[in-house]
Amino acid sequence: MITGNHILLRAVEETDLAQLLEWRNNPDLRKYFREFRELNHTMQLKWFNERVNNDPSTRMFSIVEIKTNKLIGACGLCYIDWINKSADFSIYIGKDELYIDDVFSLDAAKLLIAYGFKELNLHRLWSEIYDFDIKKKDFFNKLNFDIDGVFRESHWHDNKWNDSLIYSLLNKK
Repeated sequence: MITGNHILLRAVEETDLAQLLEWRNNPDLRKYFREFRELNHTMQLKWFNERVNNDPSTRMFSIVEIKTNKLIGACGLCYIDWINKSADFSIYIGKDELYIDDVFSLDAAKLLIAYGFKELNLHRLWSEIYDFDIKKKDFFNKLNFDIDGVFRESHWHDNKWNDSLIYSLLNKK
């Protein structure tokens, strides 16, 4: 368990899956995720068993609000490349459809960054977002992520082509 000011990060439990699935299938949140399909219980359970519990290149966490001890979101480092010391950084707050905010998300992100750099000794954290994801663009700027590049018109959403933006943060130990 990793404790911050407002949240704590803990291992994803099987009892979290129903709530995480509900948030992941919410169209207002799902439009920001690379996995665009609506997920079912079988898919969620497979992700949990194969990726969360058994994949050494995945470190996923449930985000729990300290004040209420309730699950409010998820975050993690995925596709960890142990040779090149990099990982895909992902985060969202499902509670009240916040998605990204300045309290819970920021607290969780700082903990996840510290975990990635200090505990896992990673060199680079990266994330792919879509150009219409204004909250995440602002969020990554607050966290000092830099934009590495753009995959032009790589994502079809809302009846038009959108760019994918690649952000990264380097460990400047």
